[in-house]
Amino acid sequence: MMAHQAGQTARPHGGTATTVPQPVPRPARATASAPRRVPVLTTKVGLQMPAKMAYDEWERAGRQLADVLDSSSWWLGDWMVYGKDHYTDRYQRGIRAAGLSYQTLRNYAWVSRRFDLTRRRPALSFQHHAELASMQVADQELWLDRAEQGQWTTKQLRGALRAARQGEQRPAAAAEPSRRLEVPGSRLEWWHQAARELGVDFEQWVTAALDSAAATALEASGAPAERGEAAGLKGVQGVQDVTALAGQRTLPVAISA
Repeated sequence: MMAHQAGQTARPHGGTATTVPQPVPRPARATASAPRRVPVLTTKVGLQMPAKMAYDEWERAGRQLADVLDSSSWWLGDWMVYGKDHYTDRYQRGIRAAGLSYQTLRNYAWVSRRFDLTRRRPALSFQHHAELASMQVADQELWLDRAEQGQWTTKQLRGALRAARQGEQRPAAAAEPSRRLEVPGSRLEWWHQAARELGVDFEQWVTAALDSAAATALEASGAPAERGEAAGLKGVQGVQDVTALAGQRTLPVAISA
């Protein structure tokens, strides 16, 4: 080959000069210190993982899987919202065809509606947002900021919310001891669902509804009625449903969230 032959050039005063051939560069070979990375493959029924995997690679794969799992909650929620908005009469058929849980999708869709794309924090999980979904927008932003800046886990956020609620509770007067109201599970879940649909705190919603029912009953009987916290939710759709139930005698006699 030409790369291995000596070229000859004429000298000005006669004779020839030999040109030293230049070696052709060869591609660098992989060294033992930089092994080829073998990918982790996902299948419908599991993971195909290499026989030997460095810890860093295994940890990175776990983080990527967690990201996919968290993102899929948003994806499914947005998918559900789109179907419900565009195919009102057929979206449930699509859910059945996909083999998905309707109740799970309803929860995902509720959180997705409460946080549009511009307000979702990539640094926080879907569950972080779900913990705050029933709050007003200003409160959501406040707690999202705190969780993001403090790098809180979902458990830490839940604990901070619980501590804040306990600090806001007023001590009960001695003349008004607290009581428990035992409610059948199916009815309690129905009330929870109604509160979620309205985007309000469950306990606040139930208290306001019962206050409203009590005020209505007392006014109808001519007795003086002092309105409680019901004014805070006056006119909210769904309060009338609980008001009607409160007047029934089928309720056993604290509502546990």
